[in-house]
Amino acid sequence: MTEYKSDLLRLLSERGYIHQVTDAAGLDALAGKQAIPGYIGFDATASSLHVGNLVSVMLLRRLQQAGHKPIVVMGGGTTKVGDPSGKDEIRKLLDDDGIAANIAAIRRIFERFLTFGDGPTDAVMVNNADWLDKLEYIPFLRDVGRHFTINRMLTFDSVKLRLDREQPLTFLEFNYMILQAYDFLELSRRVKCRLQMGGSDQWGNIVNGIELTRRIDGDELFGVTTPLITKADGSKMGKSVNGAVWLHEDQLSHYEYWQFWRNADDRDVGKFLRLFTDLPLDEIARLESLEGAEINEAKKILANEATALCRGRAAAGEAAETARRTFEEGSAGEALPTFVVAGGSIGVVDALVELGLCASKGEARRLIKGGGARVDNEKIEDETLVLTISAPVRISAGRKHHGLLTPGA
Repeated sequence: MTEYKSDLLRLLSERGYIHQVTDAAGLDALAGKQAIPGYIGFDATASSLHVGNLVSVMLLRRLQQAGHKPIVVMGGGTTKVGDPSGKDEIRKLLDDDGIAANIAAIRRIFERFLTFGDGPTDAVMVNNADWLDKLEYIPFLRDVGRHFTINRMLTFDSVKLRLDREQPLTFLEFNYMILQAYDFLELSRRVKCRLQMGGSDQWGNIVNGIELTRRIDGDELFGVTTPLITKADGSKMGKSVNGAVWLHEDQLSHYEYWQFWRNADDRDVGKFLRLFTDLPLDEIARLESLEGAEINEAKKILANEATALCRGRAAAGEAAETARRTFEEGSAGEALPTFVVAGGSIGVVDALVELGLCASKGEARRLIKGGGARVDNEKIEDETLVLTISAPVRISAGRKHHGLLTPGA
């Protein structure tokens, strides 16, 4: 591990956030002398971010913890174009009202992780539509576009992936990397931003912004990328068996969010504690050294701390209590995913789908056939079973996923 002198790069290195740095010595020296404004961009394609975005959110939190200034750049402009990075197909484009509504909802998430205000290290949120919407096409091509070659743009992974798979890449999306580079130039001019951070797939875009700013303004900027964060089984961080793990409670209950962390693979506990909680490193070292049944206590701490950061300490406590009652006492718990059954009855296959325990009826039937579905702890043998709901009924998919059916009015 590289020995850094600044609090910023030491913190990022010790907790496992650093994959690449454009000029480590230069950034280390600058971070030791002044508060650095640094940004990460987020497109407003949905009303919530998900766990796959969380390492970037935490990266901004670490920046602020180390005495620097986080800039959250919402892509009100670039969302109208669509980032091709990691995408196999064209993304659905939103109108201005939809983008604005998503940005307002996402800000509520960031307010839990960052301190916003007017101070030198207070976070700010900006919208790149403020400058991108005002660009004139011909002047932009002349002043900015001439610094980019098609030859080099074709070498970027975001472009090569689409072309190699013979998937369409529109000229609109092809412009995305130029617009992101221009963001860095504008932020350097507007708020003296010196640092852009992001996932490893953003390395090329970050370098573009650094080079563009150097060529046009002569200013020195820096970039940091994080490693691709995957679970021990190789799957992406943002996904669970039931779909995306949303950060916003409107999309995912406190209990389900807590349970995602509680279900972490034993091998991921230390890594996740370092990345996604504020626990001290010596305590994390102790927790990740636990073995056997004791590792489950470390997972509960991970779930409590990660949920407290994102949803609040009260929500974490509520979810933990629901889990305790569900798994230790066998009762339903009040915060389980709930579906209100109108008419007094529902087929067990439909129940599994409505509760989000299975993604489809076919998956629900396979679960039942494999003996993994239970009603109030009794194994379901018949996929045609119709449940009469006159009081709350607990449905389980395997040992770890549960939901509650309640009677309608």
